[in-house]
Amino acid sequence: MKKHNFSAGPCILPQEVLLKASEAVLDFNGSGLSLIEISHRSKDFVAVMDNARSLALELLGLADKGYQALFLQGGASLEFVMVAYNLLETKAGYLNTGTWSSNAIKEAKIFGEVIEVGSSKDENFRYIPKGYSIPSGMDYLHLTSNNTIFGTQIKKFPTTDTPLVCDMSSDIFSRELDFSKFDLIYAGAQKNMGPAGTTLVVVKESLLGKVTRKIPSILDYQVHISKESMFNTPSVFAVYVSMLTLEWLKKLGGISAIEQINEKKAQLLYSEIDLNPLFEGYANKEDRSIMNATFTLTDNKQKDTFEALLKDAGIIGLNGHRSVGGYRASMYNALPLESVGVLVDVMSEMERRG
Repeated sequence: MKKHNFSAGPCILPQEVLLKASEAVLDFNGSGLSLIEISHRSKDFVAVMDNARSLALELLGLADKGYQALFLQGGASLEFVMVAYNLLETKAGYLNTGTWSSNAIKEAKIFGEVIEVGSSKDENFRYIPKGYSIPSGMDYLHLTSNNTIFGTQIKKFPTTDTPLVCDMSSDIFSRELDFSKFDLIYAGAQKNMGPAGTTLVVVKESLLGKVTRKIPSILDYQVHISKESMFNTPSVFAVYVSMLTLEWLKKLGGISAIEQINEKKAQLLYSEIDLNPLFEGYANKEDRSIMNATFTLTDNKQKDTFEALLKDAGIIGLNGHRSVGGYRASMYNALPLESVGVLVDVMSEMERRG
């Protein structure tokens, strides 16, 4: 039976990407060697890294604009540290919209003063704070564009002279934005770009080199830029699959094309959540994520029936995070509209059964 994968991550990838990746694991570029046993210094893999970095900048509209793209390791969790290590000299602002921004704040406090410019913790992060003021004299303002656990997403980013840093781990490449507004973007690959194991960092070079502290080489963005993202052995397989996914996205028509598909998926599911009396959305409507829809049953006695129907339909990965409970449908770029339709059919069937 076909599975409809709503996992929050590691998540679904395009089938053609999986096929190409599986072939490369057996024989990469006709070399007679597996992708995962070749030297990362080989001409073939250096070409992969260069292409992946170039595609990331191209799709984001940042090519030839003073940005560098890096594929690093350690996930967004290491970027919580690296951002502050490289940028925080005196004080920085953080908007607290969930678990991951809370973790980023915790790490940044090791390096300097952290100003929490706004928070939605008072309502268990079901909304995005608005109308907050941005103090002057900060080294940067850190935002989390999409919150997988709570199903919220920033729809409008602030206009400010303060450098903007954004964790886009769960909605990178999913919607059109003016990415030049951001001075540094980072994103774990395992939501929208590839398998777990690599992290995309896109940084404006002029932002770097301003802190007085000495930075260990492995944590220094300037070192990674100087070594063209090959300072240490990269995650070869994860970078390669990320490159294939970026090629797939470009062939599809880029971010503008995938955004239209993502909007259709979100509209279909949220419409069912709002119209079906058996379900209730978690996040405030104006802040709902197009990537992660969080919802609950209005009557938990229906839980066993609903989950049996989900299983029969081949739907997996729908369980909500323990911080929220209920259900979470992650609708990343590679999830087909058809899969959302199957989920909506199950929900409608629940209502018909009464």
